[in-house]
Amino acid sequence: MGLALAQFSLVSAQEVKEDFKSMSTNQYGEEYPMVNSQGIVRGRILAPGAHEVFLQINGINYAMTKDENGYWTGQSDPLDEGNHYYGLVIDGANVPDPASRFLYGSGAERTQIEIPAKDDYKYALRDVPHGQIREIYFHSNATGGLRHIFVYTPPQYDDEYNTRYPVLYLQHGYTENETGWSRQGHCGLIMDNLIADGKSLPFIIVMENGEISHRADNSGFGSLMNNANTLFPKILIEDVIPYIDSHFRTMADASHRALAGLSMGGMQTRHISLNYPGVFSQIGIFSGGVISAADIEQHPEFKKDNKLTFISYGSREVENPRGQAPKETVEEIKSKGVNAVYYESPLTAHEWQTWRRSLYEFAPLLFRK
Repeated sequence: MGLALAQFSLVSAQEVKEDFKSMSTNQYGEEYPMVNSQGIVRGRILAPGAHEVFLQINGINYAMTKDENGYWTGQSDPLDEGNHYYGLVIDGANVPDPASRFLYGSGAERTQIEIPAKDDYKYALRDVPHGQIREIYFHSNATGGLRHIFVYTPPQYDDEYNTRYPVLYLQHGYTENETGWSRQGHCGLIMDNLIADGKSLPFIIVMENGEISHRADNSGFGSLMNNANTLFPKILIEDVIPYIDSHFRTMADASHRALAGLSMGGMQTRHISLNYPGVFSQIGIFSGGVISAADIEQHPEFKKDNKLTFISYGSREVENPRGQAPKETVEEIKSKGVNAVYYESPLTAHEWQTWRRSLYEFAPLLFRK
């Protein structure tokens, strides 16, 4: 999930359409950055004393030029639909763009851009009944400190006092946190729209911080995953689930409990579902590995307990797969009797648009008889 090392790009030589519009992620009243129908981003910043400025998107630097008034302007190559982290590089210093809204992603508070998508109706703010994203702190016995979670409750939760709901525990990726799914991922809007359209059953979503280590010792991803595979399951199973079951109207059994995650969160989902049987009956792994035939042989309880295994990737992620392609692996475990589903997001990579679409496809499959 981290940003790539900075690369430099010359903007494509294609003819640029001058149909630029201000971005939906801009601060109120700001004209720039802008995007056109080709997915090209044009940025501008006032920096009269600067000597060199770049527009940086997904770790790639695009040169900007200064006019007589001290404004630097530059533009990107065409970008894929969806969310991208970006900023500016001013005389070697990486800075966020003050004209755009901030969020936490890829290890820091940073700015973002949103390339309009043909299927953005999936997470659009529509005039339908809306649920709530609740921010909660609670004590963890496993860590001896406070945990910070976000909980989505469906639109009818506060009106139907006698109704209990299934729960999806939904995890973020490496260098992200518990805010990601509600902010970048728009999980609340996705669920509101699915429920309003009759495509999904209503259920609660719980979003925890799966990064147990803050990497103060620069121990890296391997050490983080070791913590994620040892301490995090303990936090989730011994602290988070009991807290949710005692404070929300849940259906507190494995058949009404699902676990999913993206990237690192998908790896956590795989590890927990294989090594902690009887806790979750349905899982989703978004760009975070697969459940293989060998996994099923080594963990026979998984097949016994599991009702749904959903695997998804962006099409650009699997153009040059490392090892066996995930679609083939899903077909193999289906032949072993696992209810497995594969989804591939068109023309997206390891990014939020892939995972938004994955949740949109995954949610309607959950908790069906």
